[in-house]
Amino acid sequence: MKKFSLLILSLTAFMLGLIWAVGSGEAVMKTEPETIYLADTVHINLDESPAEDESETQAQQTRETLFKEIKKFNQTVYDIKNRYMEEIDTEDLINAGIRGMLKNLDRFSVLMERSSYDRLIESTHGKYEGLGMEIDSRNDYITVVTPMEGTPAYNMGLRSGDQILEIDGQSTLKMTTADAAKLMRGPAGTKVTLSIMREGLASPVDFEIERAVIELKSVNYSGIIDGTNIGYLRLSRFAEETTHELTEAINELNADNIDALIFDLRSNGGGLLQQAVQTAELFVGDGRLIVFTRGRFAGTERRHYSQKAPIFPDKPMIILVDEGTASASEIVAGAIQDWDRGVILGHPTYGKGLVQQIFPIGPDGEVNLKLTTAKYYVPSGRCIQKPENQNKPGSDIDIAARETDTLMTDTMKISEKEVYYTNGGRAVYGGGGILPDIEIEEDRTLKPIEINLERKTMFFDFAVKYVANHPEATAGIEITDGIIREFKEFAKEKEFTYKTALEISLDEMKEVVDEEGKDSLYNPAIAAFDELVQREKEADFEKSIDYIKRAVKREIVSKIEGQRGVYEKVILKTDASILQAIELLKNPEEYSRVLNGGSTAGESALKN
Repeated sequence: MKKFSLLILSLTAFMLGLIWAVGSGEAVMKTEPETIYLADTVHINLDESPAEDESETQAQQTRETLFKEIKKFNQTVYDIKNRYMEEIDTEDLINAGIRGMLKNLDRFSVLMERSSYDRLIESTHGKYEGLGMEIDSRNDYITVVTPMEGTPAYNMGLRSGDQILEIDGQSTLKMTTADAAKLMRGPAGTKVTLSIMREGLASPVDFEIERAVIELKSVNYSGIIDGTNIGYLRLSRFAEETTHELTEAINELNADNIDALIFDLRSNGGGLLQQAVQTAELFVGDGRLIVFTRGRFAGTERRHYSQKAPIFPDKPMIILVDEGTASASEIVAGAIQDWDRGVILGHPTYGKGLVQQIFPIGPDGEVNLKLTTAKYYVPSGRCIQKPENQNKPGSDIDIAARETDTLMTDTMKISEKEVYYTNGGRAVYGGGGILPDIEIEEDRTLKPIEINLERKTMFFDFAVKYVANHPEATAGIEITDGIIREFKEFAKEKEFTYKTALEISLDEMKEVVDEEGKDSLYNPAIAAFDELVQREKEADFEKSIDYIKRAVKREIVSKIEGQRGVYEKVILKTDASILQAIELLKNPEEYSRVLNGGSTAGESALKN
């Protein structure tokens, strides 16, 4: 009975704390938290509080309703804990209840376990202690995808394609990448032994490697595109060192006196909010609004302005975006577009513009509540968040939306969207995400053969074998018909296969024929169809030959010169969006027409 009383007291204290947090909009921690602002999944803001214009009567009614409803929760916890037929873990029970409360909220309001919280902090700090390589589970063993330049793995000579058979004597057979990463990580200065099997070696070789602090780079590549005076910058995320890395890269490009810049934000899912603001201020004028947030209560609006003069202020600039450009990336793209600083080219962005606060639940920090409290808006007033990206999959709201199709704003025509205006008067449109000024009309849908060649790592595995067998190969390699024949033979040796749409239909027909016992009647026709399937697959290979050549070259170059080589020898020479951006920047009249052609609103439409 005493244990039960303590349980009820603990639950009551928890509920009172929850009531207080809901009422005040903030949470108090026993220790001073590290303040981190993010613009992908989290925006921690412990100072926000509701407006004081709500009447005391309304507040009292709200509190009374809340107390009344919480009694239901308390009673349910009591009944389950004390009357259910089997023993229930109290912590699991409470956490399940919290997850139930969050079910019908937006998809970014979640309960975070310690491991999820630690991964979030690691991604924003941009560093960890370990060996410095990307790994994957392939052919039942852990495989090195690529060692990062300058890290212990790279310096010790680990190569892309190396199989890690053992980690400190522990076999990696059937091991998950998460478990392997946990074994290889550890305090800087400590050592770990890897047993490596490499193409061309007769037996495994042991590598004893000392762990170090690994810094994750935000700028994947920066340089001048060959044959032009156009700079190219690829940014993959927004972390603590992003602005520092970008400043260094832009200063180097400025020193080379580039004429224009392509800033690639495709597949950049976001990161730290402050880094997004500081990134935008590298390009837009001092004192200009970059982004603002607005919550449920009046007086919760927060505005973020550029704080210094830009270092790339006026030369032509193109931002590349796609469906994976989200949150912090959308803040930057939206600010650039709204201030008419550059042209946005690509595909409509993801539409992820919700602000979260993190509230610790319990004194040990093992569980945290990540709760959405506001939305992001770009300077013109457009909200970044797309309604259809807000609800949790499978929530009651999500199911209702799919049944009624009332939230599918991405199917709206431009003429039906809310119109906003840039600083120069160009019309831009609401509805969530950033619509590009120039939308790329390219079919980026991979064919079944291409999907399966990538999924089954045929290109990667072939490149590992090819480079081992051809040590004379260089990053300037041209993919000849002979290399393609080698690749086809390699795929055949690996018993590569996939199913076409025709083959799937044929399999269904075979099942029906077998069930009906009509084999003798239909076998000749089925055999003829089988032959057609094989012919179709041969035709598929030829139809995808350009993609296959690019993919084979990409992987071979990656093995020889790493990521930088892939950018210089493959991506910058073949990527459709980059090539279109280059053509636009080579045509100043067309570039100006895009920026100025929509000026219909007269004077500045933005407010500082």
